[in-house]
Amino acid sequence: MQATSHSYYSLAGLRAFVQKNGQGFLVSAVIAAAAQFLSEHHGAPAMLMALLLGIAFHFLAEEDGGVCKPGIEFTARTVLRFGVALLGARISVELMIGLGPELIAVVILGVIVTILFGLAGARVLGRGWRFGLLTGGSVAICGASAAMAISAVLPRNEHSERNLIFTVLAVTVMSTIAMIAYPILTEVFAFNDEVSGVFLGGTIHDVAQVVGAGFSVSNETGEVATLVKLIRVAMLAPVVLVISVLVRRHAEGATEGKRPPILPVFVVGFLIFATLNSLGLIPAVMVEMMSSTSRWALLISIAAVGMKTSLKRILDVGGQAIALIVAETVFIALVVLGGVMLLGH
Repeated sequence: MQATSHSYYSLAGLRAFVQKNGQGFLVSAVIAAAAQFLSEHHGAPAMLMALLLGIAFHFLAEEDGGVCKPGIEFTARTVLRFGVALLGARISVELMIGLGPELIAVVILGVIVTILFGLAGARVLGRGWRFGLLTGGSVAICGASAAMAISAVLPRNEHSERNLIFTVLAVTVMSTIAMIAYPILTEVFAFNDEVSGVFLGGTIHDVAQVVGAGFSVSNETGEVATLVKLIRVAMLAPVVLVISVLVRRHAEGATEGKRPPILPVFVVGFLIFATLNSLGLIPAVMVEMMSSTSRWALLISIAAVGMKTSLKRILDVGGQAIALIVAETVFIALVVLGGVMLLGH
């Protein structure tokens, strides 16, 4: 009798959860599917399409008491974290070792100094440290995915949603431009396949654009570029962890309220999946399935994030913010290129 009662309350709770969040999630999923269709049939970046389509449906998240609003909030927050956690399944230490410690060091250095450059640039331009971390981290690591993960652990203020949307939009556009322009640069400078792969994988923001740019040069360049990009993706967990610890320390000294956890749950998930995959405990077919699920979760969540922010608020960011993203993109390209040249590759 007790088990039956417990089952009843569990089903009732699940039903209430679906009724509350289901419609907002389904709208986000439909927008994500439309974005994927546009990407596959017209070559447009799926993340960019999901973001722009989401912004067009901003009115659904603006309605007080609207049936979609709770689900949009849930999708933008929880589904996002789920997608970032599953990204860990793409990481394998064994694959990275083959690149060599020197080139790995160049890639890691590029990530670190680009984030520091973003912080310094934001300060020079009179922008807050949150914006510097958000833009620097997204350019340094993996574009839109990194922007969403970093945003999840930053303290919230009235500009948080606007800055996230702007950053995702800007890095996606910059990554698309880089995907077209950088392979041409590798030919102009007569880079060999390995140097081309390190340059493309170490500088282009989004994974899909890295793959596209790399394999447009050669198969070997594509393989090296993808490998280098995964090293940058692997930096997501330690970077988010460091930011989380620093934010918690700041919150501890500034307020008596609730502080963020030392290690966010989605970062724990990322590390667990990366460890399991490095140990060979996740079958290849499962890795592919988790990778695909992660991509869809991030696509659906960015559609929800788009619905939460109005286009007018994005335009309020200003030219200085655009200049910062462009400067960060050029900076990481120069750092990686300089590092490869110093190593004599």
